[in-house]
Amino acid sequence: MTPATTESSSPDPARSENNSPLYQDGDLAMLFRRIAAAHREAPAIFADSPTWSYSALDTATDGIAASLASRGLLPGERVALYCPNGAEFVVAYLGILKAGGVVVPINLLLNPREVAFVFADAGVRALFFHAAVTEHATKALAEVPEVRLRIGIGLDESDQVVDCHLHQLIRPQQSPEINIDPTRDAAVILYTSGTTGRPKGAVLTHANLASNALAVVEALELQPTSDRILVVLPMFHAFAGTVGILTPLLIGAALVPVAGFDTRAISQAIALHHATIFLGVPSLYAVLMRISDEQVALWQSVRLCICGGAALPETLLQAFEQRFQVPILEGDGPTECGPVTAVNRPREARKPGSIGPPISGVEMRIVGHDGNPRPDGEHGEVCVRSASVMRGYWNLPKETKDAFYGDWFRTGDLGWRDADGYFYLVDRIKDLIITNGINVYPRIIEEVLVQHPEVSEAAVVGEPHRIHGELPVAYITLASASQTDNRVLKDWCRDHLGRHEIPRRIEIVDRLPKNAAGKILKRELRRAGEIERGIDDTGIATQGKPQ
Repeated sequence: MTPATTESSSPDPARSENNSPLYQDGDLAMLFRRIAAAHREAPAIFADSPTWSYSALDTATDGIAASLASRGLLPGERVALYCPNGAEFVVAYLGILKAGGVVVPINLLLNPREVAFVFADAGVRALFFHAAVTEHATKALAEVPEVRLRIGIGLDESDQVVDCHLHQLIRPQQSPEINIDPTRDAAVILYTSGTTGRPKGAVLTHANLASNALAVVEALELQPTSDRILVVLPMFHAFAGTVGILTPLLIGAALVPVAGFDTRAISQAIALHHATIFLGVPSLYAVLMRISDEQVALWQSVRLCICGGAALPETLLQAFEQRFQVPILEGDGPTECGPVTAVNRPREARKPGSIGPPISGVEMRIVGHDGNPRPDGEHGEVCVRSASVMRGYWNLPKETKDAFYGDWFRTGDLGWRDADGYFYLVDRIKDLIITNGINVYPRIIEEVLVQHPEVSEAAVVGEPHRIHGELPVAYITLASASQTDNRVLKDWCRDHLGRHEIPRRIEIVDRLPKNAAGKILKRELRRAGEIERGIDDTGIATQGKPQ
């Protein structure tokens, strides 16, 4: 029914029904054990002290699995993991999977009330939490007493808020034998940011994640034992969870965790552990452009940078590659898809502004409002069909149904495909601004603003207008020591944009609100605009109507 010109998939005709030619039938624990047996003494995790070999990691996570089972954890029960980046996160993550549990990573930026919501919504039965989040974890646990097993990471031995400590679970024990159906049984529940309401838990199965991780291996041509992926993006996030943790550990490569966005720590970790792959988001690449030449020199081992999570301005891409002498490959994919759907390839044509062609086993197409495919070059919603697409939203059957056209997942991204099969994201559909019936794409305005030498970052949202429908409003941060003003920036926009695209207002702010992965939170900017216009928490105007 779908014309060949309107969708793309991997050209590999031999791909398996499990989404990747590299995928072998089995759950994540089984796949990891196979790799650990083949690469026993190879490094798996480069931590400050010590380096974890595959053998040590396999033994430790067997011990955790056995300890969880002996403490009453049943297969399929949810276990929350509330921890900064580090070897402990990975050890707990694998141990939970080996016990047959379902990992529920907790966003470190949530407040206690939001953490408690995730505990309650997912029906969490056990919790691993780090000393750094003790206060928030304790407050959340007070609201959800059903979390019956509480395991501390890095807490003092005398601390009474936990039942036991991670290091007490790590001892040689036989891991329990768990019967897991990779295509049906959940491995991880990842909660979305809740941009359109309450957060939703995307349920990803063992096969969803394994097939996605191994398709990434193929697309990026990653090498066992030699590649080392630096992971500074938060491990609770889909991008880092799949590409930063599972991808290396399912092929015998290694990961280098870094706990926070500290450019000096990042550069030093790269030099110390000879990291070869760097994962980042646009805002992080922008910050890295400000480091010293001495720090840039520490990046010599890096052969490839990957960017996802948001659109990367072409000017930033070019400037970074020129200074660091490392190519950036843009890719993308929503949490619900594993998450990777498409990425530019190391040895194929790279197209700036494109997220590349789909990875192996992923089909993508552009559809109109009616769900029917659109021809190449026309804008529409990006839809994905793949064995890496989530099983559904946790306990939300209606929301799950609404997220699909048949078996095609609706990403909510507005984009188009070129004749070569490369996809381009224009904007999130919910971010589209309609002025006098004309579509205005915030990303186009943002690209123009960040090309101005005095602008560091930009985000554009729509503001209601009683005559024009909506008008674009820009929020920007300036480069250090900048003396520019709104008048100069407005003139810049007039020179580079259509009349309908010129921001009605440009707000210069100290910083833009972001999530833990560095993605700009436009909902917070919209909320700030509502408050300025006198809209209270109920959405009722208290100081007059929008102009």
